[in-house]
Amino acid sequence: MRGFTICCGNLTYHPGFQISPPFAMPARPARTLTFKCKKCAKPVQVFLQKVSACSHIQPYQGICKCGEVMRHATGQKDAVDSFIASGDSGWVHHHH
Repeated sequence: MRGFTICCGNLTYHPGFQISPPFAMPARPARTLTFKCKKCAKPVQVFLQKVSACSHIQPYQGICKCGEVMRHATGQKDAVDSFIASGDSGWVHHHH
């Protein structure tokens, strides 16, 4: 099965990434991911951001050489939407 991710409503295909049963999910999220910048089309590496022991979200952030900030996250839809929409480095995930 080939790898896909969804970021900001865009489906991204990762041709080198394959999921082989029975190892469908890695034990931990990747520390870095690479995407294409929407502004200049250069590759941008995003880094896993530090969060509490929460498994609801795995937020990533990076800055392209052109200055564009790229944010990506996987996890619960409401937490992901909140992180992507926040647009600042002060975002914090709260449990209610």
